[in-house]
Amino acid sequence: MTNKEILSHIDHTLLKQFATWEDIKVICDDAIDYETASVCIPPSYVRKIKETYGDKLNICTVIGFPLGYNTTATKVFEAVDAVKNGASEIDMVINITALKNKDYDLVQNEIAEIKKAIGDKILKVIVETCFLTEAEKVIVCQLVTNAGADYIKTSTGFGTAGATVEDIRLFKANIGPDVKMKAAGGVKTVDDLIAFINEGCSRIGTSSAVKMLKGEEVSSY
Repeated sequence: MTNKEILSHIDHTLLKQFATWEDIKVICDDAIDYETASVCIPPSYVRKIKETYGDKLNICTVIGFPLGYNTTATKVFEAVDAVKNGASEIDMVINITALKNKDYDLVQNEIAEIKKAIGDKILKVIVETCFLTEAEKVIVCQLVTNAGADYIKTSTGFGTAGATVEDIRLFKANIGPDVKMKAAGGVKTVDDLIAFINEGCSRIGTSSAVKMLKGEEVSSY
């Protein structure tokens, strides 16, 4: 697998609370130079990136992030606002507390409402696997599928652990045929990148892919 093929799967990500505009520009410039799938950045930077880079970048942002327990109305507003500002892809965090409470209709309906609100834009659903049991992971695969989302995504990168190959295999066995997979959180080696792509991930969220492929040192999760 070539570096270019790997990078075509990467959502080049910077979601740190203290990310400055100078930091964001580095991510954006790298994304253009290395032809990553997108940049994934905080919502407050979407409009400025769109104004600065125009159509040179595919812009992804996050909503209900990183905890997921915002109200549905709040998440819908965030998603619509992000699209108006120039985002083409939305990564939302599910209401994990609702899933734990077995309020499955709330979880599914929320995903469906957000997808309806953003139309043909891509919706990726972050389920934060580190907080879920195996049974809950299977259930949430079904909810994401039934709601019509485009992707299921493992993690925010802000939880207690990130993506695992085992979780991707579980997803693959339980999602519908139209749902793609994104691994994120703790992806820190080239071998990790290749493994997740080989398991069927269409996207990988990481801030480190360019450094990894250039052989530079990457900080631990």
